Amino acid sequence: MVRLKFSVELNYEVAPPSCDFIFNIHAAHTRYQRVVTEMMELGQFLLPQVHTDAATGNRYMRLKAEPGRLRLRYSATVDLQHHIALPENVPEIPVAYLPADVLTYLYPSRYCQSDRLYDVAGREFGMLTPGYGRVRAICEWVSRHVTFKSNSTNASTSALDTLGERVGVCRDFAHLMIALCRALNIPARFVAGIDYGADPALGPSDFHAYVEVYLGDRWYLFDPSATAIPMGLMRFGTGRDAADVSFATIFGAVQAESPKIAIEAVHDPLGGFELPRRRPEALSTDDGSAVLIGTRLAPLS
Repeated sequence: MVRLKFSVELNYEVAPPSCDFIFNIHAAHTRYQRVVTEMMELGQFLLPQVHTDAATGNRYMRLKAEPGRLRLRYSATVDLQHHIALPENVPEIPVAYLPADVLTYLYPSRYCQSDRLYDVAGREFGMLTPGYGRVRAICEWVSRHVTFKSNSTNASTSALDTLGERVGVCRDFAHLMIALCRALNIPARFVAGIDYGADPALGPSDFHAYVEVYLGDRWYLFDPSATAIPMGLMRFGTGRDAADVSFATIFGAVQAESPKIAIEAVHDPLGGFELPRRRPEALSTDDGSAVLIGTRLAPLS
């Protein structure tokens, strides 16, 4: 088991008359990702509303902030229990036998234009044996053909753009892999979260985007950017693409500072906690079961 302790701090200067926010920075509850403790601190005396989406398990916090400085800090301790499988035992599932709630992740979406990538996907991966190995080949192909470069793309960059420009950040790698999988009738979804174990040369800890692909009877983890250790991936939310799981959606005028994120892993072999490490097996932290649990909120004095 992996235990992660982390915090996310966001700072804004809100312009008059006020501003509405929807945040997705609460750790998701699943059977394999358990939130042990959590705390939300708010720099204004507000009455936020927190709800969990029954279909995805994503947790959203909505609030209306008054003009002036808004600071919020979310901290949590999360336990990750990984389902581990041999890659050769993880098959692709024909569309006719997929669970109904998985079907939405077969369709093209705003940033993942799979309907325009059929030729590329068929040429590169159509002759490979279906299963986990083929999906891993897609992941590795994206890693090889796209260069990671900070601040190289923007909020409108799509999978099609990344395929042509061959440069991007983690969300661009994720969008391209998702689109290629869907072009082969393999359900794939975007995951927003943070990670432990990334190369410090990439800069300070930040939000991270990765991919989950539905194979066998669950969602398996992939990081096409190859910047993270899959065992150290922690989920905030899942969606068709980045448009569904922005960490902050803002309705109003604000000036925003860069997020401040800190994360550490607990090394306690006697307690059953190991540090994230690279493994050759197929890993999953979601079989599709969401857990609906409330959130503790506290004002920041």
